[in-house]
Order: sequence, then structure tokens, then C-alpha cells
Amino acid sequence: MQYDYEYFKKAVYDLTSIDLNAYKEQQMKRRIDTLIHKNGIGEYDKYVQLLKTDQSRFEEFVNYLTINVSEFYRNPDQWQLLDKEVIPELIGRFGRNLKIWSAACSTGDEPYSLVMALSRHLPLNQIRILATDIDKQVIAKAKVGLYAEKSLAGVPDDLKQKYFTKIGQSYQISQEIKDRVEFKEHNLLKDAYPGDCHLIVCRNVLIYFTEEAKEEIYKKFARSLKNGGILFIGSTEQIITYREIGYERKNSFFYLKP
Repeated sequence: MQYDYEYFKKAVYDLTSIDLNAYKEQQMKRRIDTLIHKNGIGEYDKYVQLLKTDQSRFEEFVNYLTINVSEFYRNPDQWQLLDKEVIPELIGRFGRNLKIWSAACSTGDEPYSLVMALSRHLPLNQIRILATDIDKQVIAKAKVGLYAEKSLAGVPDDLKQKYFTKIGQSYQISQEIKDRVEFKEHNLLKDAYPGDCHLIVCRNVLIYFTEEAKEEIYKKFARSLKNGGILFIGSTEQIITYREIGYERKNSFFYLKP
């Protein structure tokens, strides 16, 4: 391709504030090259010009660039541990007004799962989730709250019956659940992090980042947590240097800031 990938990474950063240097290069470059060829373009500079002039192609690119694989109650055993141990521990430590951040929330499955899990312990009007993602298109989808049946496979039956309505082949999540989540755009690599969080949930996202970027994000999460707060990560992830960063490991997927 005319112009090299280094030029393209800089152009993308100027356009989107997304730093491609933080992603595993071989994997990300392959994804981008596939999309460029799909648009019938063979050169990085021509694709950059398309992104600058065609809003629909720009939004397609950002949506394709960000990895959006999500489902409700993904890895149910971990959510059961959240329900039985972590949420009661946090309520016992901090009271009922918990500050919870769902980072890189994708299409909303995760923050809505959090509301439903918390609803077993707290009245809905006391639950508030901050949910953020870099991709405004998936945030828009999250606000609609319409999901394929397969996305709901892990939802406990009683919560599925209580909070979802079947519409054709899809399921609509109830407004009372949606009302408990505030969605915002946020770039984990660039933007300021919220502070004084009691629980941060960021799952199956950082596997796409370099080791250096991951460590920096985990450090920022630690600074965002209150002492006694907990970070909940995905089943495909681990924090190798958790002690150096300042966490204690409760188990494989929950890390405590002492």
C-alpha cells in the first residue's frame, strides 16, 4: 500500500484520538487492511481521505476498529460470585450508594447485567451505573436496548422474565433497567478517569492492547478505585503485576485495592 502503516496510525489519531500504537499491531493491521480492501481501496492515504469526507465510512471505521463482542452475564460463574460475595461485601463496606463504572461497555449488555445483579440487593432507585465506550455507535445501540436471543443465554430465568420483553425475534430490556445507566463516550488511553469508584468492571477488552498499555490502564483503574474497591476483569485476562500496581487478588477475576 502507498504510504506506510506508521503514516496511517498518525492520521487515525489526528482524526479520532484513537492510538493504534497501543494495540497489537499484527492483529489490528490485518483487521484494518481487510476493511480498506472491502471498500475497494488499495492505499492508506486514499482511505484516510475517504474517512475525512464520508461520515458513514468514518463511523463504519470506528465501529470496526473497536472490538464489540458482548453478552449478558458473560461467564455466569463469575457473575454468581459477584452476586453472592462481591456485592454484599461492597455494600457492607461502603453502604448502599455504590459508585460503579462499566468501562468499555460495548452494546450495554454488561452495565445492564450489573443493574440486574444489584437489583437482588438494592432497590432499583438506589442503583446508578456509569457506562463508557470509545464507540458512539455501540453506545447508541446500548441506549436502544434491543438484543438477540443468544445474547441473553446467561441471564437468570427470573430476571429475563422480569426485565425483558420479546419483540419479534429480539428482546427489549425494560426502561426501568435502562434508567439506571448513564452512557458516555470515553477513551481508556486518553481521557481522564472517574474517581472514588467502589467497583470497576472492564472485561475481555484489554486482551487487544499491548502489555504496556494494559499495565497503564490497570494503574489508572487502581487510582480510580477507593481503598476497599474492587476491579472485575474478564476470563481471558490476568494482571500479572497486580502486587506492584497495588492490588490484592481476591480470585482470578476480582482484584481488591486494599
